[in-house]
Amino acid sequence: MTMSKQDTHTIRALQGLEDSRSSVRLQAALAVGTTPDPRFIDKLIERCAIEPEFYVREMLTWALTRHSSSRTVPKLILELRSERAQARSQALHTLSKIGDRQAWPGITRALLSDADDEVARSAWRAAVVLVPEGEECELAGVLSTQLGRGERETQLSLSRALIALGEVILPTLRTAMTDLDARVRQHAIATERLLRNPDAGFEFAIEEAKRIVALGGTSQEG
Repeated sequence: MTMSKQDTHTIRALQGLEDSRSSVRLQAALAVGTTPDPRFIDKLIERCAIEPEFYVREMLTWALTRHSSSRTVPKLILELRSERAQARSQALHTLSKIGDRQAWPGITRALLSDADDEVARSAWRAAVVLVPEGEECELAGVLSTQLGRGERETQLSLSRALIALGEVILPTLRTAMTDLDARVRQHAIATERLLRNPDAGFEFAIEEAKRIVALGGTSQEG
């Protein structure tokens, strides 16, 4: 029984995704995305969980977006329960790129407050893309529980996610501006500043927020 050209291509691509050379894995992911085949989906998702190179992971995600969302989304939602942080974060990242709101129920409060910063950041980005119309205020409330968390990169990610929801976040931010934790107050003020003046930059906004908190205030507008 002879092997068809398509079968040969499939085997070569699957082997390429596991090659020790990142350049070969990149080319294999590109080939899979260029010629989508449902047989590749499981391997692409499996590889996302363990791929060490960022640019290869991005190509794996792109390849997954080239397949039918009805096939990829349910499998990616299952990945959100993985014990491996990279599996969760990359699945979230891929779901945000696919943009199918059927994935929304998979974006749980547990993921939005995940102990791993990269997972949490990916969850925040996915949530603001997938949130159904009318549920933005509730999402803003959940996201606000993470104000003050982590270093600048993490705080900036959260601010961007909140700002993407628009002015519905203002009541939530104003509540956070009275929090007992100074870091929460600072982050809330900085996020409001960025919402009102996106060109200000996060560093400027956070330093201004620190000054306001140090002076015992909440917001210059308030």
